Amino acid sequence: MQPLTAEWVAKAEGDWATALREFSAREAPNYDAVCFHAQQCAEKYLKARLQESCTPFPKTHDLAALLRLLRGVEPEWFSWRRKGRRLSAHAVESRYPGRSAGKTDAEEAIDICKEIRAAVRARLQLPA
Repeated sequence: MQPLTAEWVAKAEGDWATALREFSAREAPNYDAVCFHAQQCAEKYLKARLQESCTPFPKTHDLAALLRLLRGVEPEWFSWRRKGRRLSAHAVESRYPGRSAGKTDAEEAIDICKEIRAAVRARLQLPA
């Protein structure tokens, strides 16, 4: 694995741990933070896969755009684009006034992230 790919994975794992920790908080979980960190984790994992395949990518939070770039490398992942769009909304929208995430949003964000995380880790031959 390329060193920069490993860095993307490490950053993604930090977001994954934060999302899970906040989701399981017994008192006043911050569902906005869960959704944000789940989106960040998925984004960084997709960028890790792009990096490992030597596919250039722009600075973006748009998971559907990253999935389009991965289409030539991982064509089956393109089917996640709708999920990617839903998760991408949490990169910005739920961090500012006007939109707040609830428990259902957080559950969906964790589920989508978990799917992307597992697929990328498997492709990079990392333990589940």
